[in-house]
Amino acid sequence: MRLGVLDVGSNTIHLLVVDAHPGARPLPAATHKSVLRLMRYILEDGSISAEGETAIVEAIRAAVAVGEAEGIDELLPFATSAIREATNGPAILRRIRDETGVELQVLSGEDEARLTFLAVRRWSGWSSGSLLLLDIGGGSLEIAAGADEYPDTAVSLPLGAGRSTIGFLHYDPPTDEQLTALRDHARATLAEAVGRFSGRGPEHVIGTSKTIRSLARLAGSTASGPGGTERSLLRRSELADWVPRLAQLPADARTALPGITADRTFQIVAGGVVLREAMRALDVAELEVCPWALREGIILRYLDHLD
Repeated sequence: MRLGVLDVGSNTIHLLVVDAHPGARPLPAATHKSVLRLMRYILEDGSISAEGETAIVEAIRAAVAVGEAEGIDELLPFATSAIREATNGPAILRRIRDETGVELQVLSGEDEARLTFLAVRRWSGWSSGSLLLLDIGGGSLEIAAGADEYPDTAVSLPLGAGRSTIGFLHYDPPTDEQLTALRDHARATLAEAVGRFSGRGPEHVIGTSKTIRSLARLAGSTASGPGGTERSLLRRSELADWVPRLAQLPADARTALPGITADRTFQIVAGGVVLREAMRALDVAELEVCPWALREGIILRYLDHLD
C-alpha cells in the first residue's frame, strides 16, 4: 500500500510518501517539504500569528494535493511542539480540519521520543543492544533509552534548534555572550533531566533528525558497518571544534559547507550547542547517526497495527 505521513513540525511541513506493508521496510516514493520555521511566528502570548496560521494551512493544502497526485491510500498526519504548545493550537487545528479536511494528531513530547525510538530500534536491529537516543527537532530535544522496541525512559525538553535560536541567538552571526547564554540554559535544562538516565549500562548511542545528520555530514566521520555498509559517526570533540567556527559565519555563508542546507542554516549553530551539551551531560563521546526518525516511527506503528 502507499502511505503518506504528514509531519507538521516546528521548522518544516513535510510529506513523505512510502510504499509499505506489514513486515517490510518502507520504501520512499516521493517527498514534499515547505520550510516555515514556525518559531518565527510565535507571539508574546504564546500564540501563532495570523500570518503563521495561514502559512500552515497553505502548506498542508499543498501537501495534500501532492499526496493525492501520488495516489496514497492513507494519510497519517501529525503535529509536534509548535502547534502542541501554541495557546491558539486548538483553533488552528479546527481551521486546518475545516479548510483542508486533515485531522492532525498532536503528539506529546514523550510520544515523539517513543516513536522515534521505535524507528531507530528497527533500523539498528536487536544486535545493537541497549540504545540511548538523542533527537533534536525545531522545538524540542528528545532523549530516550531502553533495550526493547519502546524506551524504558523518555523525556522531551524545550531545547529544539529553532526554539533555541529564536530565544538566544538574536544576531547573525551570534555574539559570544549569546552563545554562552544558550550553553548555560541548555546545561541547566539538561541537569534536571539526566538524572532519569543515571545508572545506565553499556549502550549504543544513536542520534537522529535533520540537524544531527547535517552536523555529522559537516563534522563527522564514517566507519565500516555490517555487510560492508558505512556507519556515520559524530564525536563530541568534533562538535567542540566545529560549532565555534560555524558561529563565526553569517547564516547565508554556512550553506557553502558540506551538509548545511538552506532550511537549517539559521538554526544549525543552536542545534550544535544543544547537541554538544546533551552529549556532555550524558557522558557521550560518540554517537551513530540513524537516517530513520519520527516519520518512520509513525509508519511502522501504523503497519504494526494492520498486522
